Amino acid sequence: MIERIHLAIVREVQRRGSLTAAAQTLCLTQSALSHSIKKLEAQLGTALWQRDGRQLRLTQAGQALLAVANRVLPLLASTEQQLRQIARGERGMLRIGMECHPCYAWLLGVLQPFLAAWPHVDIDVRQQFKFGGLGALLNHDIDLLVTPDPVYKKELIFEPVFDYEQVLVVSRRHPLAGAAWIDPPQLAEETLLTYPVEADRLDIFKLFLTPAGIIPKQHKTVETTDILLQLVAANRGVTALPNWLVNEYASKFDIASIRLGPRGIAKQIFLGIRAVDRGVAYLAAFVQQARSSRPDKPGV
Repeated sequence: MIERIHLAIVREVQRRGSLTAAAQTLCLTQSALSHSIKKLEAQLGTALWQRDGRQLRLTQAGQALLAVANRVLPLLASTEQQLRQIARGERGMLRIGMECHPCYAWLLGVLQPFLAAWPHVDIDVRQQFKFGGLGALLNHDIDLLVTPDPVYKKELIFEPVFDYEQVLVVSRRHPLAGAAWIDPPQLAEETLLTYPVEADRLDIFKLFLTPAGIIPKQHKTVETTDILLQLVAANRGVTALPNWLVNEYASKFDIASIRLGPRGIAKQIFLGIRAVDRGVAYLAAFVQQARSSRPDKPGV
Protein backbone atom coordinates (compact mmCIF):
# COMPACT_ATOMS: atom_id res chain seq x y z
CA MET A 1 0.00 0.00 0.00
CA ILE A 2 1.33 3.40 -0.97
CA GLU A 3 1.54 5.67 2.09
CA ARG A 4 2.19 9.35 2.50
CA ILE A 5 5.75 8.72 3.67
CA HIS A 6 6.51 6.90 0.41
CA LEU A 7 5.37 9.90 -1.59
CA ALA A 8 7.41 12.23 0.61
CA ILE A 9 10.54 10.07 0.21
CA VAL A 10 10.27 9.96 -3.59
CA ARG A 11 9.78 13.72 -3.77
CA GLU A 12 12.65 14.57 -1.40
CA VAL A 13 15.11 12.16 -3.02
CA GLN A 14 14.35 13.78 -6.37
CA ARG A 15 14.74 17.26 -4.83
CA ARG A 16 17.88 16.57 -2.78
CA GLY A 17 19.61 14.11 -5.12
CA SER A 18 20.50 11.50 -2.50
CA LEU A 19 19.01 9.19 0.09
CA THR A 20 21.13 10.78 2.83
CA ALA A 21 19.92 14.33 2.15
CA ALA A 22 16.31 13.17 1.82
CA ALA A 23 16.53 11.27 5.13
CA GLN A 24 17.83 14.39 6.90
CA THR A 25 15.00 16.52 5.47
CA LEU A 26 12.39 13.98 6.55
CA CYS A 27 14.00 13.39 9.98
CA LEU A 28 14.59 9.71 9.21
CA THR A 29 17.67 7.55 9.39
CA GLN A 30 18.99 6.50 6.01
CA SER A 31 18.44 2.84 6.91
CA ALA A 32 14.81 3.50 7.84
CA LEU A 33 14.27 5.37 4.56
CA SER A 34 15.91 2.60 2.51
CA HIS A 35 13.91 -0.08 4.31
CA SER A 36 10.65 1.74 3.66
CA ILE A 37 11.34 2.06 -0.06
CA LYS A 38 12.57 -1.55 -0.43
CA LYS A 39 9.39 -2.77 1.25
CA LEU A 40 7.25 -0.70 -1.14
CA GLU A 41 9.22 -1.92 -4.16
CA ALA A 42 8.68 -5.49 -3.00
CA GLN A 43 4.93 -4.88 -2.70
CA LEU A 44 4.75 -3.21 -6.12
CA GLY A 45 7.06 -5.72 -7.81
CA THR A 46 9.15 -3.02 -9.45
CA ALA A 47 12.11 -0.75 -8.64
CA LEU A 48 11.64 2.97 -8.14
CA TRP A 49 15.29 3.99 -8.67
CA GLN A 50 18.29 2.79 -10.61
CA ARG A 51 21.90 3.63 -9.81
CA ASP A 52 23.68 5.68 -12.46
CA GLY A 53 27.16 5.96 -11.01
CA ARG A 54 26.72 7.96 -7.83
CA GLN A 55 23.39 9.34 -8.96
CA LEU A 56 19.92 7.90 -8.42
CA ARG A 57 17.68 7.89 -11.49
CA LEU A 58 13.95 7.34 -11.20
CA THR A 59 12.56 4.42 -13.11
CA GLN A 60 9.32 4.71 -15.07
CA ALA A 61 7.50 3.47 -11.96
CA GLY A 62 9.37 6.05 -9.85
CA GLN A 63 8.42 8.84 -12.26
CA ALA A 64 4.77 7.83 -12.00
CA LEU A 65 4.95 7.86 -8.20
CA LEU A 66 6.72 11.26 -8.26
CA ALA A 67 3.90 12.70 -10.36
CA VAL A 68 1.40 11.49 -7.77
CA ALA A 69 3.53 12.91 -4.94
CA ASN A 70 3.68 16.34 -6.57
CA ARG A 71 -0.11 16.42 -6.83
CA VAL A 72 -1.16 14.74 -3.59
CA LEU A 73 1.31 16.09 -1.02
CA PRO A 74 0.43 19.80 -1.54
CA LEU A 75 -3.25 18.87 -1.46
CA LEU A 76 -2.83 16.98 1.81
CA ALA A 77 -0.85 19.86 3.32
CA SER A 78 -3.52 22.36 2.27
CA THR A 79 -6.29 20.13 3.61
CA GLU A 80 -4.53 19.71 6.95
CA GLN A 81 -4.14 23.48 7.25
CA GLN A 82 -7.83 23.97 6.48
CA LEU A 83 -8.82 21.35 9.05
CA ARG A 84 -6.66 23.02 11.68
CA GLN A 85 -8.30 26.35 10.84
CA ILE A 86 -11.73 24.75 11.14
CA ALA A 87 -10.75 23.24 14.50
CA ARG A 88 -9.67 26.71 15.70
CA GLY A 89 -12.85 28.28 14.34
CA GLU A 90 -10.93 30.29 11.73
CA ARG A 91 -12.44 28.69 8.63
CA GLY A 92 -15.85 27.36 7.69
CA MET A 93 -19.26 28.09 6.20
CA LEU A 94 -21.55 30.45 8.10
CA ARG A 95 -25.15 29.85 7.00
CA ILE A 96 -27.34 32.71 8.20
CA GLY A 97 -31.11 32.39 8.46
CA MET A 98 -33.27 35.51 8.39
CA GLU A 99 -36.56 35.88 10.28
CA CYS A 100 -36.32 39.67 10.14
CA HIS A 101 -37.30 40.80 6.66
CA PRO A 102 -36.27 44.46 7.20
CA CYS A 103 -32.84 43.41 8.51
CA TYR A 104 -31.19 42.79 5.14
CA ALA A 105 -29.85 46.34 4.85
CA TRP A 106 -28.46 46.10 8.40
CA LEU A 107 -26.97 42.68 7.64
CA LEU A 108 -24.99 44.11 4.71
CA GLY A 109 -23.36 46.54 7.12
CA VAL A 110 -22.37 43.63 9.37
CA LEU A 111 -21.08 41.40 6.56
CA GLN A 112 -18.69 43.89 4.97
CA PRO A 113 -16.25 44.21 7.90
CA PHE A 114 -16.80 40.59 8.94
CA LEU A 115 -15.82 39.21 5.52
CA ALA A 116 -12.73 41.43 5.50
CA ALA A 117 -11.67 40.16 8.94
CA TRP A 118 -12.45 36.48 8.23
CA PRO A 119 -11.30 35.74 4.64
CA HIS A 120 -11.57 31.97 5.10
CA VAL A 121 -15.22 31.99 6.20
CA ASP A 122 -17.86 31.69 3.46
CA ILE A 123 -21.33 33.17 3.92
CA ASP A 124 -24.72 31.88 2.80
CA VAL A 125 -27.88 33.84 3.67
CA ARG A 126 -31.19 31.99 3.67
CA GLN A 127 -34.73 33.22 4.16
CA GLN A 128 -37.09 30.35 3.39
CA PHE A 129 -37.25 27.38 5.76
CA LYS A 130 -39.48 24.37 5.39
CA PHE A 131 -40.02 24.16 9.15
CA GLY A 132 -39.20 27.74 10.12
CA GLY A 133 -35.96 29.28 11.31
CA LEU A 134 -35.96 27.51 14.67
CA GLY A 135 -36.26 24.11 13.01
CA ALA A 136 -33.55 25.02 10.51
CA LEU A 137 -31.18 25.92 13.35
CA LEU A 138 -31.94 22.77 15.33
CA ASN A 139 -31.61 20.61 12.20
CA HIS A 140 -28.24 22.14 11.28
CA ASP A 141 -29.61 23.63 8.04
CA ILE A 142 -28.33 27.03 9.23
CA ASP A 143 -25.73 28.05 11.81
CA LEU A 144 -27.08 31.42 12.94
CA LEU A 145 -30.62 32.80 13.07
CA VAL A 146 -31.47 36.51 12.94
CA THR A 147 -34.84 36.83 14.67
CA PRO A 148 -36.95 39.24 16.74
CA ASP A 149 -38.77 36.31 18.34
CA PRO A 150 -36.42 33.90 20.13
CA VAL A 151 -37.71 30.55 21.36
CA TYR A 152 -35.56 29.49 24.29
CA LYS A 153 -34.40 25.87 24.34
CA LYS A 154 -31.49 24.29 26.16
CA GLU A 155 -29.85 23.41 22.85
CA LEU A 156 -29.83 27.04 21.69
CA ILE A 157 -28.36 30.38 22.75
CA PHE A 158 -29.98 33.68 21.75
CA GLU A 159 -27.77 36.74 22.00
CA PRO A 160 -29.52 40.15 22.06
CA VAL A 161 -28.02 42.52 19.50
CA PHE A 162 -30.03 45.74 19.56
CA ASP A 163 -33.34 47.21 20.70
CA TYR A 164 -35.90 48.92 18.49
CA GLU A 165 -39.52 50.02 18.40
CA GLN A 166 -42.09 48.83 15.88
CA VAL A 167 -43.96 51.88 14.54
CA LEU A 168 -46.72 52.66 12.09
CA VAL A 169 -45.56 54.36 8.89
CA VAL A 170 -47.90 56.65 6.95
CA SER A 171 -47.70 59.29 4.24
CA ARG A 172 -47.20 62.82 5.51
CA ARG A 173 -50.50 63.58 3.73
CA HIS A 174 -52.34 60.87 5.71
CA PRO A 175 -54.92 62.05 8.28
CA LEU A 176 -53.02 60.20 11.02
CA ALA A 177 -49.70 61.92 10.25
CA GLY A 178 -48.65 64.00 13.22
CA ALA A 179 -50.46 61.85 15.78
CA ALA A 180 -48.36 60.94 18.82
CA TRP A 181 -49.83 57.42 18.90
CA ILE A 182 -52.80 55.44 17.61
CA ASP A 183 -55.21 52.79 18.87
CA PRO A 184 -55.99 49.57 16.92
CA PRO A 185 -59.52 50.66 15.82
CA GLN A 186 -57.96 53.53 13.87
CA LEU A 187 -56.56 50.98 11.39
CA ALA A 188 -59.88 49.22 10.76
CA GLU A 189 -60.48 51.19 7.54
CA GLU A 190 -56.89 51.20 6.34
CA THR A 191 -55.02 49.21 3.68
CA LEU A 192 -52.18 47.53 5.55
CA LEU A 193 -49.04 46.83 3.52
CA THR A 194 -46.60 44.22 4.85
CA TYR A 195 -43.80 41.97 3.73
CA PRO A 196 -44.93 38.54 2.45
CA VAL A 197 -44.86 36.92 5.89
CA GLU A 198 -47.66 34.98 7.60
CA ALA A 199 -49.95 37.36 9.51
CA ASP A 200 -49.48 35.46 12.78
CA ARG A 201 -45.74 36.23 12.60
CA LEU A 202 -46.18 39.96 12.00
CA ASP A 203 -45.96 42.15 15.11
CA ILE A 204 -48.58 44.57 13.81
CA PHE A 205 -51.09 41.72 13.89
CA LYS A 206 -50.04 39.56 16.84
CA LEU A 207 -49.10 42.41 19.22
CA PHE A 208 -51.50 45.17 18.15
CA LEU A 209 -54.47 44.35 15.92
CA THR A 210 -55.37 40.74 16.75
CA PRO A 211 -55.52 41.19 20.57
CA ALA A 212 -57.95 44.06 19.98
CA GLY A 213 -60.04 42.03 17.52
CA ILE A 214 -59.32 44.45 14.67
CA ILE A 215 -58.89 43.43 11.02
CA PRO A 216 -57.70 46.07 8.53
CA LYS A 217 -59.92 46.82 5.55
CA GLN A 218 -57.29 45.35 3.21
CA HIS A 219 -54.02 43.51 3.66
CA LYS A 220 -51.54 43.53 0.77
CA THR A 221 -48.00 42.14 0.66
CA VAL A 222 -44.97 43.76 -0.96
CA GLU A 223 -41.58 42.09 -1.50
CA THR A 224 -39.14 45.01 -1.17
CA THR A 225 -38.74 47.83 1.32
CA ASP A 226 -38.30 50.55 -1.32
CA ILE A 227 -41.53 49.71 -3.13
CA LEU A 228 -43.35 49.27 0.18
CA LEU A 229 -42.40 52.77 1.27
CA GLN A 230 -43.07 54.26 -2.16
CA LEU A 231 -46.65 53.00 -1.87
CA VAL A 232 -46.95 54.40 1.65
CA ALA A 233 -45.54 57.76 0.56
CA ALA A 234 -48.11 57.79 -2.27
CA ASN A 235 -50.83 57.28 0.36
CA ARG A 236 -51.74 53.84 -1.02
CA GLY A 237 -51.67 52.26 2.41
CA VAL A 238 -49.88 52.15 5.76
CA THR A 239 -47.27 49.78 7.09
CA ALA A 240 -45.44 48.85 10.30
CA LEU A 241 -41.64 48.80 10.41
CA PRO A 242 -38.77 49.11 12.90
CA ASN A 243 -38.11 52.73 13.80
CA TRP A 244 -34.45 52.48 12.79
CA LEU A 245 -35.44 51.45 9.26
CA VAL A 246 -37.92 54.32 9.01
CA ASN A 247 -35.19 56.74 10.11
CA GLU A 248 -32.95 55.47 7.30
CA TYR A 249 -35.65 56.16 4.68
CA ALA A 250 -37.09 59.36 6.17
CA SER A 251 -35.04 61.62 3.89
CA LYS A 252 -35.86 59.55 0.80
CA PHE A 253 -39.64 59.27 1.13
CA ASP A 254 -42.37 61.62 2.32
CA ILE A 255 -43.34 59.47 5.30
CA ALA A 256 -44.02 59.83 9.01
CA SER A 257 -43.91 57.37 11.89
CA ILE A 258 -46.47 56.98 14.69
CA ARG A 259 -46.23 55.02 17.94
CA LEU A 260 -48.44 51.92 18.12
CA GLY A 261 -50.37 52.46 21.32
CA PRO A 262 -49.46 54.92 24.07
CA ARG A 263 -46.50 52.81 25.23
CA GLY A 264 -45.36 51.61 21.82
CA ILE A 265 -44.18 48.13 20.84
CA ALA A 266 -40.65 47.49 22.09
CA LYS A 267 -38.69 44.75 20.34
CA GLN A 268 -35.17 43.29 20.14
CA ILE A 269 -33.16 41.56 17.45
CA PHE A 270 -31.45 38.35 18.56
CA LEU A 271 -28.83 36.11 17.01
CA GLY A 272 -29.50 32.45 17.73
CA ILE A 273 -26.80 29.77 17.61
CA ARG A 274 -26.55 26.18 18.78
CA ALA A 275 -25.07 25.85 22.27
CA VAL A 276 -22.50 23.31 21.03
CA ASP A 277 -21.16 25.95 18.60
CA ARG A 278 -20.60 28.70 21.16
CA GLY A 279 -16.83 28.12 21.04
CA VAL A 280 -16.54 28.63 17.27
CA ALA A 281 -14.41 31.74 16.89
CA TYR A 282 -16.01 33.18 13.76
CA LEU A 283 -19.51 32.83 15.22
CA ALA A 284 -18.47 34.77 18.30
CA ALA A 285 -16.83 37.36 16.03
CA PHE A 286 -20.00 37.72 13.98
CA VAL A 287 -22.08 38.35 17.11
CA GLN A 288 -19.55 40.98 18.24
CA GLN A 289 -19.57 42.64 14.83
CA ALA A 290 -23.39 42.64 14.79
CA ARG A 291 -23.48 44.45 18.13
CA SER A 292 -20.98 47.08 16.98
CA SER A 293 -22.94 47.56 13.71
CA ARG A 294 -26.37 47.99 15.29
CA PRO A 295 -28.55 50.38 13.24
CA ASP A 296 -29.40 52.58 16.22
CA LYS A 297 -25.72 53.40 16.73
CA PRO A 298 -24.72 56.90 15.55
CA GLY A 299 -22.75 56.80 12.33
CA VAL A 300 -23.89 53.30 11.38
